[in-house]
Amino acid sequence: MSTETTTSPLLRSAALGSHRLANRLVMAPMTRNRAASDGTPSPLMADYYAQRASAGMIIAEASTPNAVGRTYPNITALYSDAHTAGWREVVRAVEAAGGGPLFLQIQHGGRVGHPDTSGHTPLAPSAVPLPDTIHTPTGRQAAVTPRAMTAAEIGSTVADFAAAARRAVDAGFAGVEVHSANGYLLHQFLAPNTNLRTDGYGGGVPGRIRFTTEVVDAVAQAIGPERTGLRISPGNPVNGITDTDADELYPALLRANAGKGLAYLHLAYADPAAPLFARLRALWAGTLIANPVLPREQIPADGGREAAERLLAAGADLVALGRPFLANPDLVERIRTGGPVNPVRARYAMYTGGATGYTDYPALPALAR
Repeated sequence: MSTETTTSPLLRSAALGSHRLANRLVMAPMTRNRAASDGTPSPLMADYYAQRASAGMIIAEASTPNAVGRTYPNITALYSDAHTAGWREVVRAVEAAGGGPLFLQIQHGGRVGHPDTSGHTPLAPSAVPLPDTIHTPTGRQAAVTPRAMTAAEIGSTVADFAAAARRAVDAGFAGVEVHSANGYLLHQFLAPNTNLRTDGYGGGVPGRIRFTTEVVDAVAQAIGPERTGLRISPGNPVNGITDTDADELYPALLRANAGKGLAYLHLAYADPAAPLFARLRALWAGTLIANPVLPREQIPADGGREAAERLLAAGADLVALGRPFLANPDLVERIRTGGPVNPVRARYAMYTGGATGYTDYPALPALAR
């Protein structure tokens, strides 16, 4: 087994504010639908995150800040005492395993939701339905047309993000990540094809970045900017998003949020060769976490190491990997030793529940270390 990877820059320590990270590998947030039906994190989830505690940092999966924001069955939430208590057990398990800091992603689904899952008609910037079916407790169904949010509902949703952030800190998280990516509510406000508003939250770029900026400000005020991260995914078409003016919008969004002392910017599906990557890196003086584009069906044989190192070379400070950590709880060790990686068992990734394809991925045998 090769040992040349021991010199990988991914294994060097790094700073994130007052936190010292053992390495530059971040476990990316991944929805796995292993929570209770009410959104409370399960004991199995505590085992799952503790198994992956060798990551320099973990960003735990998307948690909704209110009931109407729920996306799919058995996703996690953070708007009740039971939710807070469940997440507290996850944090304790990772700390007991020697893990680094944990952040928690907060996500509102917007139009990516269904009444059979949440009990509510989805809310969105405009009454533009998701152009796809959506998974519900009874299987996939046609998406419903969301209701355009009123100004009062926008304000209450901003407050819900701040309240969820306070709960996350109460549960022991080092901070939270505001999810403004991947076609969910905040991204829907950013994109011109899902935001048809003509008030102060729509129209040109200044109006469309307003909601994300207000959420970031409310969260930073609630728990401190040093505990607040922001995730974006420019040009990502998932969930029917069309970022036609990404080259103008995202630099404006960063300028609106630079200088606030935020913990980090998380750039999903980052392409180090794209001109926009270099522009965003130049605009963001703080910590940049970048998430590479990896083959969709299976992870590379090196666990994503080469793609991650390209991002570091292009200016990222930390690199977030998702499925490589899902299939390899000891991914850091595999990168350190050049060990083989487990393939992802995609059929068990979501909606199945249980330990299969979740906590039963094997670590490297002791002899191989």
